Amino acid sequence: MSVTITQTAADKIKEAFKANDMPENSCLRVGIKGGGCSGFSYTLDVAAEPGEGDQVFEAEGLRLICDPKSYLYLNGTEVDYSDDLLKGGFVFNNPNAKASCGCGASFSA
Repeated sequence: MSVTITQTAADKIKEAFKANDMPENSCLRVGIKGGGCSGFSYTLDVAAEPGEGDQVFEAEGLRLICDPKSYLYLNGTEVDYSDDLLKGGFVFNNPNAKASCGCGASFSA
């Protein structure tokens, strides 16, 4: 399996990369950290290149990277973007989440 991104989310990331003059080969780091109302919070960050042990995925013209520990919880996850008025922003469709908070920013596995 892998971590994927929708075209809509990829377009938002590419816009951010361009607006912030990020180098063309920049990667989107998708990860998790402890915290949030359900146990784990999703993280998105920018990296110049993958780190040692990172999983690397190509999707919609972007390189997505994920550290080994986060990948255990994010394998099969799709990153999307929503323009919804109340829950707008990046959305994580994670098949490994047993429960998530109302806003979708955190989950438990």
